[in-house]
Amino acid sequence: MLRFTSVLRFFALALLINSALAQAAKDDSAPDLITYGQREDVMRFGAELAERRGLDPAWVKSLLAEARYVPSVAKFIMPPTNGTAKNWAAYRSRFVEPLRIRSGLTFWRDNEKWLQRAEEMYGVPPEIIVGVVGVETIYGRQMGNFRVIDALATLSFDFPTGRKDRSAFFRDELEQLFVLARSEGTDPLKLKGSYAGAMGMGQFMPSSWNKYAVDFDGDGRVDLHTSAADVIGSIAHYFAEFGWQRGMPTRFDVAVPVEAADRAVLLGPDILPTFTAQQFAEKGAGLPAAAREFTGPLALVELQNGDAAPPSYVAGTSNFYAITRYNWSSYYAMAVIDLGEAIALIRKRLDR
Repeated sequence: MLRFTSVLRFFALALLINSALAQAAKDDSAPDLITYGQREDVMRFGAELAERRGLDPAWVKSLLAEARYVPSVAKFIMPPTNGTAKNWAAYRSRFVEPLRIRSGLTFWRDNEKWLQRAEEMYGVPPEIIVGVVGVETIYGRQMGNFRVIDALATLSFDFPTGRKDRSAFFRDELEQLFVLARSEGTDPLKLKGSYAGAMGMGQFMPSSWNKYAVDFDGDGRVDLHTSAADVIGSIAHYFAEFGWQRGMPTRFDVAVPVEAADRAVLLGPDILPTFTAQQFAEKGAGLPAAAREFTGPLALVELQNGDAAPPSYVAGTSNFYAITRYNWSSYYAMAVIDLGEAIALIRKRLDR
């Protein structure tokens, strides 16, 4: 889960995922990568971390000394520089595709009990959870090959643009990795994940793992790498903590284009639900009957379709907004929704 990542980075990820995975394996085994054991600032960070968290300073420093700078991590974290226009249709096609749909059907069938239980406990429907796992990792097929400690150390101490705000974010995540290792009894050097340090089938950052992950199968440990039950329960719990409302739709189609001035007003709050259905109508945005009867706030969500086609629009509800708290991208949220709905539709047809 890359909550800090911009929309542009997700387009970059979609384009570069295969090369990223290949490069990850190469970098992970390279013998000449720079380690952090000789960096005074890193050792100082380790001492401060140990004091804050009540950890053994020698243990923390020894692990940080094993962390390596990985050039490809610094490369992949940066947005593309070619200025390619966002294209929702192209983005969608990378996720709502045969492999993810087939794998999603299997994942749903094999874990129906846990999906039902998650909906009962947290109100999050199966298709949303199935959509998340499919978009994130193709149901565990692509969880990342970077050592998490290497990725987080690289971005903590050598973020490519030298931005202190980004470095601070990743230092917090690196600290949370040590907290996770202590609570779960895991070896931080063995944890693998994405170039940004996200782990498991649902790609939880260490802080999200510590705050929202749950032992859903009751085996005494939280396992987001191999326990589908824990993954399902943790994703549902995450959404519940970010305001998911049972039974609420995620979005409505906006069928009628709005005038430029009115569109600017409706797009002003970005994806934060702000307007009533009546206000949508007053500004020329056509909504279906179900949306006109909806009493909650709505947001006009614009999905660009490149330079040659007009944008697509949906009216996002508070549940749409909750999905964007998992990943701060309206394109991501729509991919999750559309993939889950495509799988649910096929399941319904197969059950006839």
